[in-house]
Amino acid sequence: MPTHGTKSLMPPTTTRSSPWVELLITLLIPAFILMQLSDPQRLGPVHALLLALAFPLGWGTRDLLARRGVNFFAVLGLISILLTGGIGLLQLDARWLAVKEAAIPGVLGLIVVGSAFTRRPLVRSILMSPAIMHVERIEESLTQRGNLAAFEARLRTATWMLGGAFLFSTVMNYLLARWIVVSPAGSAEFNQELGRLTLLSYPVIALPSMLMMAAVLYYLARALREMAGLQWTEALRL
Repeated sequence: MPTHGTKSLMPPTTTRSSPWVELLITLLIPAFILMQLSDPQRLGPVHALLLALAFPLGWGTRDLLARRGVNFFAVLGLISILLTGGIGLLQLDARWLAVKEAAIPGVLGLIVVGSAFTRRPLVRSILMSPAIMHVERIEESLTQRGNLAAFEARLRTATWMLGGAFLFSTVMNYLLARWIVVSPAGSAEFNQELGRLTLLSYPVIALPSMLMMAAVLYYLARALREMAGLQWTEALRL
């Protein structure tokens, strides 16, 4: 169920809710349902899994509909949730859950790294957007100082750094899932382990990944200051 590797890259919507509300709906409530209500004496494994998945699935659908146009990362998050439900309901081998958990950030990492070999690294496409940054001001300052090519090299390096963050998430997702989820899919034990995986994935994977991405932003902010003479607040459209 965890989709933190994708969620952290989603751009904000115009009706962005509190991150604490999002954390409650997409992580804490589903984990509680899986861990506490999966016993046959309560909801049972199938109904508990369906109810737990309904919260992040409903939230993700709401988030997607609130956007103008289809967002790749939002769609990927919904696909991840549906795959988790499919593995549980079809009672597939639990190893497929680990593969799925690793595949989502793995695919994103390959896209990020692959873009480093193109004329427009992904970091440039995401951050150097006229909707986010004063692109003309930045490029004018870089050109005047003769640092435009050097800054492009920094953007390429930042793309590799972002790819490293996804690689970390890929490896940790797989190892954590293999360590925690060992019971047959469709059982109450599988649901309980999935709930523990959901909870642990946030401090073990999501938080370190966000720190890595913050390091990428700091690296670019420093490059703007040194090469363009602009503070982050001067380059950013506020």
